[in-house]
Amino acid sequence: MISKLRNEYAFLSNFYPCDVAYEGLKFKSVESAFQAAKTPNIEDRRVYVNLSARDAKKQGRSLMLRSDWENIKEEVMYKCLQSKFSNEDLKKALIETYPNELVETNTWSDIYWGVCNKIGDNRLGKLLMQLRDELRSNM
Repeated sequence: MISKLRNEYAFLSNFYPCDVAYEGLKFKSVESAFQAAKTPNIEDRRVYVNLSARDAKKQGRSLMLRSDWENIKEEVMYKCLQSKFSNEDLKKALIETYPNELVETNTWSDIYWGVCNKIGDNRLGKLLMQLRDELRSNM
């Protein structure tokens, strides 16, 4: 099991600096693209293009969420992950994590995308494993 998306596995983190394309814009991380996608307003999204992951997450907390956000947020995350791991080096590194379970453990009580104090849905870890399986089957 890979349970910390840090150090040698930092590339699995949404905060990892890399190019991520989403709906015609290029961002500096999955986190920046994901936070931008919370709003349907393209001008508001453009603000996130040059933000670091940390700044994007902070700023994203104050965004007025699009009405369908809860229904589409996993699809958005998956598309952002697909863009990130279209990079050949990152794709190879993700594939090489097989057959380990990927768990986004955290200490900030995110029990939807990760696991905190052994409680959580680990949706990020599950989406990463889903993408890994997809990439492996296309080899």
